[in-house]
Amino acid sequence: MTNGRNGFLLLGGISSVGAGAVHFMAAGMHTEHATLARLMVVLAAIQCATGLAVLLSERKIVVTSMLAANAFAAGMWAFTRFADVPWIAGLTAEAPQVADTVCAGLGALAAVAAVIGLVRPTATLLPMRSGIAAAAVGVLALAAMLNGVGHVHSHGDTDDHAHAAGDDHAHADAANWPRPWDPTKPIDLSGVSGVTAEQQARATNLVRSTLDGLPAFADVNSVAALGFRSIGDSATGYEHYINMSYIRDNNFLDPAHPESLVYRVDGPNRTLVSAMYIANGKKIDDPTLVDFGGSLMQWHVHENLCWKMGDTGPVVAGVLDDQGNCPPNSVNPGSGNPMVHVWIAPHECGPFAALEGHGAGQASADGRRTDTCTHDHGSGHK
Repeated sequence: MTNGRNGFLLLGGISSVGAGAVHFMAAGMHTEHATLARLMVVLAAIQCATGLAVLLSERKIVVTSMLAANAFAAGMWAFTRFADVPWIAGLTAEAPQVADTVCAGLGALAAVAAVIGLVRPTATLLPMRSGIAAAAVGVLALAAMLNGVGHVHSHGDTDDHAHAAGDDHAHADAANWPRPWDPTKPIDLSGVSGVTAEQQARATNLVRSTLDGLPAFADVNSVAALGFRSIGDSATGYEHYINMSYIRDNNFLDPAHPESLVYRVDGPNRTLVSAMYIANGKKIDDPTLVDFGGSLMQWHVHENLCWKMGDTGPVVAGVLDDQGNCPPNSVNPGSGNPMVHVWIAPHECGPFAALEGHGAGQASADGRRTDTCTHDHGSGHK
C-alpha cells in the first residue's frame, strides 16, 4: 500500500478490530453467565486495541500481541465446537452459528496476516485489493452483528432479560419443572433444583442451536433426499422421520444432523415442531446423557413399540398389548438408543417435553416420566 506500510498488517489490523466488534456484541448474548460475558468483553477489547495499534505501528511487539490475541480467540472457538470448557460456566460445545463463525474467521485472518507481516515485513498489497479486502471485512463484521442482534431478539436466553421485562414473579416460582415453553420468549431454564450451572448452560445452548438449525428441515418434501424416512405414525397426530445414516454417524445432539424429525400432522400438511435426538449405542443411564442437562432433560426409550418393514424402511405397526404381544407380522426389538426431544414449537411441558400417549416411551424400568403433562393444554400433545 501507500506510505510503505505493510498491506497485510493493515488488513490484519482491520480484521482484528472487526472480530473484536463482533465479540463485544456476542458478550451481550451471554449475560446469563456473568464471568463468560466479562471474559468476552476483555477479549474483544484486546482484539480492538491490538488491531488499532497495528494500524498505527508495525513494531514487532505490537504485531505479536495482535497475533496472540486472535490466535487464542480462533483456537478457543474451534475447541468449543467439540468440547466444553468446564471451569467457565456457559462455555460449552455448540454447533457453529453465523456470528461466532464470522468472528472466528476474522480472528484467524488477523492472526495469519500478523504472521505474514512478521515473516515478510516489507510485503505489500495493491491499493485496490487492500481496499476491497478491508471493505469485505467490514461487511462481514456488520452482517455477523446484525445476525446476532436478530438472534437475541428471536430467542434470547438470559435470566436478566426476563427480569428486565418485569418477570420477577415467574422466577420466584421457577423451582418447578417442567414448565411452559414458548420459543418466541427468552430461554429460561434457571431455578431448577439440583441443576448445575454447567448443565443449565449446556441445555440452554442445545435449545438455542436447535432453534437456529432445525428450521432447515421444515419442508417435509425435501428431507427424503437427505435420507429421512417416515416411520408411519401420522395417525397419532405426529409423524416421525428417522435418518438411519445420521444415527450411525453418532453426531451427538447436533442440530445439523438430527437423527429424527417430528412433524405435527394436519391433514396433508406437516409442520416441523421438534427434533428427536438419538444416542446410538448408549444406555439410558450413561453419564454422558444423564449429566448433560441433569433433570432438565429426560432421555427415554421405547420398549413397547412393534415394528414391521414398510416400502421405504421400518415403520411402527403398533404397541404391545396387555399380554405383551405385537400386532401380526411385526416384532418388538426391545429398548435401546435413548432419545430426547427438543421442541421449536410451544409446549406446555417445556422444550424437552415428551410426546404423550401410549407410545410416548419410558424413562426408566418402571416407566415413570417427569416430562409429560397429565392434561390437555392444546400445545403440542399427543
